[in-house]
Amino acid sequence: MRAKTAAAVSRSGRFSHGPSTDVAQFTESISFDWRLWKHDIMGSIAHATMLREIGVLSKEETRDILKGLENIGTEIESGKFKWKPELEDVHMNIEAELTRRVPAGAKLHTARSRNDQVALDIRLWLRDEIVDLITELQNLQLALVRLGDRYAHVLIPGYTHLQRAQPVFFAHHLLAYVEMIERDLARFRDCFDRVNVCPLGSGALAGSTLPLDREWVATFLHFTDVNGKPRITQNSMDAVSDRDFMIEFCAHAALLAVHLSRLSEDVILWATTEFDFIHIADSFTTGSSLMPQKKNPDVAELTRGKSARVIGNLVSLLTLLKGLPMTYNRDLQEDKERLFDTSDTVRRCVRLTTGMFGQITLNEQSCSRAASDPSMLATDLADYLVRKGVPFRQAHHAIGGLVAHAEDSQKTLAQLSLAEFQRFDTHFDKDALKTFDLQEAMRRRTIAGSPGTKEVQKQLKKWKKTLAKYSL
Repeated sequence: MRAKTAAAVSRSGRFSHGPSTDVAQFTESISFDWRLWKHDIMGSIAHATMLREIGVLSKEETRDILKGLENIGTEIESGKFKWKPELEDVHMNIEAELTRRVPAGAKLHTARSRNDQVALDIRLWLRDEIVDLITELQNLQLALVRLGDRYAHVLIPGYTHLQRAQPVFFAHHLLAYVEMIERDLARFRDCFDRVNVCPLGSGALAGSTLPLDREWVATFLHFTDVNGKPRITQNSMDAVSDRDFMIEFCAHAALLAVHLSRLSEDVILWATTEFDFIHIADSFTTGSSLMPQKKNPDVAELTRGKSARVIGNLVSLLTLLKGLPMTYNRDLQEDKERLFDTSDTVRRCVRLTTGMFGQITLNEQSCSRAASDPSMLATDLADYLVRKGVPFRQAHHAIGGLVAHAEDSQKTLAQLSLAEFQRFDTHFDKDALKTFDLQEAMRRRTIAGSPGTKEVQKQLKKWKKTLAKYSL
């Protein structure tokens, strides 16, 4: 039994029959590229209108084609359109149905190949995805800033090597991720610039002998620069085989996924009984099938886990392209599932992380207890000696001895006497004990970018103003 596919129809002059059923199933892509339908119709409308402008289509033919495409789009959107796997992909499904309804539809593919058609569709689709992702990332920033502002007075330990290091404001910790996401945003905006170039008119690989108006199509589809000048690809061979913009998007998405994974790891730690810094709303957690007391941070854990698939998609695309000769090769059919999955995954993770942070509450008592650990102000004691003229390395050595002495004495640094301090360095005076005033310690941190009281308030104010135009 031979399946009659679109490929067989389009190549019937060359082949006596179509591929076998197994081959047809192996080569179909409609099961995943159907989601390009809106952008495929958009590109076809632009192409048909341009063909009318250069005299290939009559006014009536163009009208019928546009009306037919509009009707097909309405049916797809309502779920009434029947996709046919034997027609291979989204392009042939739409074109075949258009031609069945409108005789002039047979002219639509004039001077166009599925090679430049799919390159166009992916760029149109990815432009929309980037715009939506940027908005979602700004909403995540806003959720982090709002939570930080709500608990602007709360201090927690800052960690290195997962060991308590120095006290920081909880807001300062969240603002670190706001900065990370801002870099992600800059990368996606930059990526958009390279996506926003029109490849239509490149044909299979060598353009067309017809006088296509590529600039008109580019302008019609908003492939323009900031001055409204059309942006078109400059080499037909590169245009149909270029997937750099997809890899760039997936690379930026992989880094974003890493950032989300790190943020999730902090949430997971903070929510443990051992830390007990935060409470995650029930709607973002699950229970255990066996242990009734459990409240598991599944959204955060899955976000951390899904970073692996996003990174894997990037590696898959890089591996896919590394050995391909010019120009289009069927291997490139494998690019879309990786791209689609990457965009779907990071966008879902961003939205759920945003919702989760919108409902997190702090256990201020636990945070305060942890942040009050005097050992985290050991570096401040070293700074005290430096202000007394002691070389830092000497001060560092003295404070290290003091810490060891406190541990041996089973005391905190704040519980040591002045005499004990002076055993390790005679520059210590009674004012050294004021070092353990935590609020004063935070006020002393005045340099830009520090977790000092005024600096954190300044950053919160800046970000609230920057993000004021966005809403969740």
